[in-house]
Amino acid sequence: MASTGPHTNAYYSDSVAPTSQPVPETKKRDVSLYQFFAPGGVLSRTHPAYEFRRGQLQMAQAVEQALEEKRHLIVEAGTGTGKTLAYLVPVIRSGKRVIISTGTKNLQEQLFHKDIPFLEQALFPNGEGKLKACYMKGRNNYLCRKKLYDLTDQPVLSGLEEIEHYRAIATWEKVTQTGDRAELASLPEASALWHKIDARSDTCLGQKCSAWDRCFITEMHRKAMESDIIIVNHHLFFADLSIKQQAEYAPDAGILPEAGAVIFDEGHELEDVAGSYFGVSVSNGRFEELCRDVEVSLQRNHMLSASLSGALKSLRERAIFFFALLPQGDGRFAFESRREFMEENGDEFLGLQQALTRLGSELENLASKPEEVFNFARRTQELQVQLGFLMESEDRNTVFWIERRRGGRDKLNVFLQATPIDVAPILKTCLFDKLECAVLTSATLAVGGSFDYMRQRLGLEHARESVLPSHFDYENQALFYVPPDLPDPRTPQFTAKAADRIRRLLEITRGRAFVLFTSYAQMNDVYQRLLGELEFPMLLQGDAPKTALLEEFRLTPHAVLFATSSFWQGVDVQGEQLSCVIIDRLPFAVPSDPVVAARVKSLDADGGNAFFQYQVPAAVITLKQGFGRLIRSLHDRGLLVLLDNRILKKQYGRVFVESLPPYRRTTDLKQVEQFFGIE
Repeated sequence: MASTGPHTNAYYSDSVAPTSQPVPETKKRDVSLYQFFAPGGVLSRTHPAYEFRRGQLQMAQAVEQALEEKRHLIVEAGTGTGKTLAYLVPVIRSGKRVIISTGTKNLQEQLFHKDIPFLEQALFPNGEGKLKACYMKGRNNYLCRKKLYDLTDQPVLSGLEEIEHYRAIATWEKVTQTGDRAELASLPEASALWHKIDARSDTCLGQKCSAWDRCFITEMHRKAMESDIIIVNHHLFFADLSIKQQAEYAPDAGILPEAGAVIFDEGHELEDVAGSYFGVSVSNGRFEELCRDVEVSLQRNHMLSASLSGALKSLRERAIFFFALLPQGDGRFAFESRREFMEENGDEFLGLQQALTRLGSELENLASKPEEVFNFARRTQELQVQLGFLMESEDRNTVFWIERRRGGRDKLNVFLQATPIDVAPILKTCLFDKLECAVLTSATLAVGGSFDYMRQRLGLEHARESVLPSHFDYENQALFYVPPDLPDPRTPQFTAKAADRIRRLLEITRGRAFVLFTSYAQMNDVYQRLLGELEFPMLLQGDAPKTALLEEFRLTPHAVLFATSSFWQGVDVQGEQLSCVIIDRLPFAVPSDPVVAARVKSLDADGGNAFFQYQVPAAVITLKQGFGRLIRSLHDRGLLVLLDNRILKKQYGRVFVESLPPYRRTTDLKQVEQFFGIE
């Protein structure tokens, strides 16, 4: 951090006492955008790797104009534009409170730990002003002190490992300023204990909690209220928005304060994230957790009567039976037979609803009940309403589906889900109509130079638009190769031929590659075929956590990483270590996925063409993301390969080609050899 002192911690930057004067408006406006970004300006004097980037200045001017005019803005800025400074400088100059929402944790950390301290130093070199910023994560990242103290009185710990984790957390709780689990490096990602003591909202008692004054969520909320720049991720932003919507915008709902503008960086992810938060999800795990929480609390308070025990036993049994009756299937699949299911199993559904009613009544009837019992009653009612919606709603804009996931200790979790088919009308009324100014930016928002697809999917009307010129010389820095002779990727012959071509290409590039797949099955198949065939170190997604694999890739000369969708975005490897990105096929979404299928059906039913309006544009954006891994700086040089020659042979292939940067293109392997200096 640029400033350290009594008012600074890992998530809040404010090195002047809270009583001091805010930065005067004139100070913030002293430096024009041109004076900041142009050659010889503030940035050139303060940043060691300064280069004048025309796109960066244009973006900053567009953001400033949007903030002043209270207009929405959608701007595509390719890798290397310097997007974060291009929106942070006008945000600071505006004097407004602004929320910045990102798609990845890496970007949140870059903004808070690197960009904001740098700008504070550059704009106020003599310490005459400070930037008040905070960094917020989802509630389940923070410790709930009350739950930890309750465990101390009556531990429900299973096994030695949980006892060890508990001791480590109890020691850390005494010294932590933030309560953020990221500080606990020794706590495994999948710790079962953390789930019992995190600060999730469904168990929160709010102001009535005995630990309210020392609560980490309360503290985070207070810091956000005092900050001008609030950094969150999309998940937290939309979780908060859906809570506010359900509470009909009551003043104390949610934890994000009102803001003059919101910047959505990595804005291409908004539709999927928003869809998950404006949907409904009920799982067998939620029933189990409710029963466990009620039982533990009432035992601790010596209030667990025989009738309450009976109500809990009945609810547990009914829930297990109901979820076992749901249609069988693996992964995600549409629940198309809801009506038939209800005709056949309506009694079991009613039995489960009645078990919830019974538990709710038992809780209501408790005399002089502790505060958390009101919370249990609310959760019980919420489950009842949501289960009713999932099984009985006829909402036309909703797709109903089931997902089965393996949890820890090989437990099967079954989720009943409802997702909006079209989030555009919801986002329009709940978000864009209510915000003075929203800025959407990403390296991948336009399809064929147009924002029509994004605007239609998100309900973003009356927005200014801008596609910025790239800072990179793609024609000389990158070669894009498509083999014309490979079979169609949908045929059985494709995998063997593709594996052979990948081997040949990696020999030319001397490894140093990401090989990215659209499915795990294809990834594993090609990896097995090449095992023992390649002379380079081979890394496989799933063999280690993502960050560990990336670190190993960076440190291992000539490494080749085989991976799927999670490595298509938010991954940054600069320099020669990554000189080639190979993609197996055009990344169309799986057509059988229940949400994708419902969106396709809905567009076609309305007289549209779902393939060209939805499936192709979505795949274009994913492909741009995948290829975006390669050229990360002016000095990077490398090869992009798409093994799917439908891009050359099909009519829709032109949309992909016209949406990609102007790479030099070839179908000739000899040109690939020449690019790497092999004659």
